[in-house]
Amino acid sequence: MELRQLRYFVTVAEELHFGKAAERLGIAQPAVSQQVARLEREFGLLLLDRSSRHVRLTADGERLLREARAVLAAADRTAEVAAELVSGRGNLVRIGTAPGMRDRLERGIAVLRGDATDGEATLVAGTRDEHFAALRSGELDLAFVRGEVAARDLTAVELWREPLSVLAPAAYGSEGGVKLADLADLPLRLPPDPVLRDQMVAACREAGFEPVLGRPVHNFEDVVVELSVGPAAWTVVYGEACEPSEGPLWMGLIAPPMSVPGQLVTRAGHPADCLDIVAAAFR
Repeated sequence: MELRQLRYFVTVAEELHFGKAAERLGIAQPAVSQQVARLEREFGLLLLDRSSRHVRLTADGERLLREARAVLAAADRTAEVAAELVSGRGNLVRIGTAPGMRDRLERGIAVLRGDATDGEATLVAGTRDEHFAALRSGELDLAFVRGEVAARDLTAVELWREPLSVLAPAAYGSEGGVKLADLADLPLRLPPDPVLRDQMVAACREAGFEPVLGRPVHNFEDVVVELSVGPAAWTVVYGEACEPSEGPLWMGLIAPPMSVPGQLVTRAGHPADCLDIVAAAFR
């Protein structure tokens, strides 16, 4: 299926006349007929009831018309957003963000704006599910999330892989990283992040133990203090080690290394070339 086929079908459905549709599209009538027929063959549906006297939508055609209009509207919106991003005009784009993405966001927005000074990006914090709902409703244009995205009405482009690091008592650390099995006797404290929780629970089970989940982590600085002065426990964060190895705690990579994908997510149906422009800026 191609966007032009949907556009031809929608135009014929609105005009109920192939000749008028071709004139409105500025192309030859045979091309319109051929592409609409190809769309019908691909879907295995009869979308238009044709005769020498009239053209009418079938019941399947009426249903598909609503969906086709939605796809084309999303595609047009993406083209507008991409044009704004490239030119730096106006209120550029509404972007759903995730923690720890400051550098990537600054670089990407700077690339898209170029030398323009009047552009603006609106950044919206939220969870994966909140971003997905906002994308579907049109409240967001783009979103950055971690983890796999399997929703059929959304398009995800993997831009990076994010390593996972462990913060644990210093006695458990080593230059080669820490094996999960070595942490089996300690409670695992995680943020309220279902992607990270599911991946770590699965990894612990693969390492041969069922993790004992401790209190949730809501602030990294707070958990550093709590692990330094309180009962022994461990936690996992996105990114490479950023803390010194001296003191009561050690921070380093998991052995063997683990990572999660970082994804750029938009509504499905956006033109590939526009999505490529945005993805390249933030990659």
